[in-house]
Amino acid sequence: MHGTAWLDHEWSSTLLADQAVGWDWLGLNLEDGGALMAFQIRDKAGRRSWGGGTLRGGDGRVQVLAPEEVNFMPLRRWRSPRTGTSYPVAMQLNAGDLTLELAPLMDDQELDSRASTGAVYWEGAVTALRRGKVVGRGYLELTGYFQRLNF
Repeated sequence: MHGTAWLDHEWSSTLLADQAVGWDWLGLNLEDGGALMAFQIRDKAGRRSWGGGTLRGGDGRVQVLAPEEVNFMPLRRWRSPRTGTSYPVAMQLNAGDLTLELAPLMDDQELDSRASTGAVYWEGAVTALRRGKVVGRGYLELTGYFQRLNF
């Protein structure tokens, strides 16, 4: 048996700046053997207040992405029938010189953990496309759309 995986470990949400409400985070395994991790922290107006990432090419070379090199742009939103929250489940991502379209495997990947951590967020599997061709698969996390994360 074999496969491809990555470890997602959140160190802390308590370090969010006062003006931050949540984040958009992506981890992708690319078809060429590379990988991409990109994120943005959003403020109360929905603007990026900070961001960054790391792009590892199929050849193993690593490029650290500065905040201004990472931009998530919503292409399509999905509204949860349970919470009424609107999430940007399909996005265009600019990460350095790389431009990708992120498409969810299914729209309804909302997690409601109000009974435990108190957070409601969208977290799920996505496909990355470049000029309509699949170039990667990964995981997208969208927090702070229901309400500001407070842990």
